[in-house]
Amino acid sequence: MRRREFLAVAATMALTPATGFAAVPSVILHKDPTCSCCSSWGDAFSTVGFSVRTVEEPDMDQVKRRLNVPPSVRACHTAEVEGYFLEGHVPIDAVRRLLDERPPLAGLAVAGMPMGSLGMGGSPEPYDVIAIPRDGGEMYVYQSFKPD
Repeated sequence: MRRREFLAVAATMALTPATGFAAVPSVILHKDPTCSCCSSWGDAFSTVGFSVRTVEEPDMDQVKRRLNVPPSVRACHTAEVEGYFLEGHVPIDAVRRLLDERPPLAGLAVAGMPMGSLGMGGSPEPYDVIAIPRDGGEMYVYQSFKPD
């Protein structure tokens, strides 16, 4: 290949957007240093391709206040992903849907620690993923999970 042709091809490739290469979502996981279920939740996200950075927090209430997580849905850990908060054991499918749809939400929450939810052991029990609107509107069920 002649130099001029090579430079033309190289320039075209450099200026063509990469398709099929989605950006890896980056998650910041805030957790109490002693909580193992929080670590399991983060590990599950890493396993499916999310980039997870864990920050051990001595004062989780301060993190929840900073992100405006409503007290009624607070759980053991809080994560941040692309401008949203994730409170508690929010499942991967719900996060993928959130990132695909990009609704005007502050975040998603799974209140408490439902057995069988992502990062938790035991027999699965049904639970809801709650949507928290960015504008302070009424919270609603974003997605429900029922064991098979």
